[in-house]
Amino acid sequence: MNPELPAGRSTMRVPAMPANANSAGDIFGGWVMSQMDLAAGIHAAERAGGRVVTKAVREMAFELPVKIGDTVAVYTDIISVGRTSILLSVEAWAQRHLTRESVRVTRAEFIMVALDAEGRPTAVPTGG
Repeated sequence: MNPELPAGRSTMRVPAMPANANSAGDIFGGWVMSQMDLAAGIHAAERAGGRVVTKAVREMAFELPVKIGDTVAVYTDIISVGRTSILLSVEAWAQRHLTRESVRVTRAEFIMVALDAEGRPTAVPTGG
């Protein structure tokens, strides 16, 4: 069991289903990354007070596999806010199926950009 604790706030949890796995029963990394992107978007949109899009993802490496039946929990933390962008730390943890064991499977930094109604970058409101 990973001795570390998740960093940030719990933003979403989702079960890993057979449709998300390869023939060995490991969940596709792209599926895990998409859950992280959704969670980053939720947190960033709340902070921006509107629409955001993913601009970049920094340095993602998978530490452990996710298996069918695990519950993937995604934790997000805002690192910094620029004029139009929000930098978040995002961690994905797997709660092993039918146990209380949780392990971090990957982490990355996501850069999200706030957009106006026409889809152009817009200023992120000051404050929190």
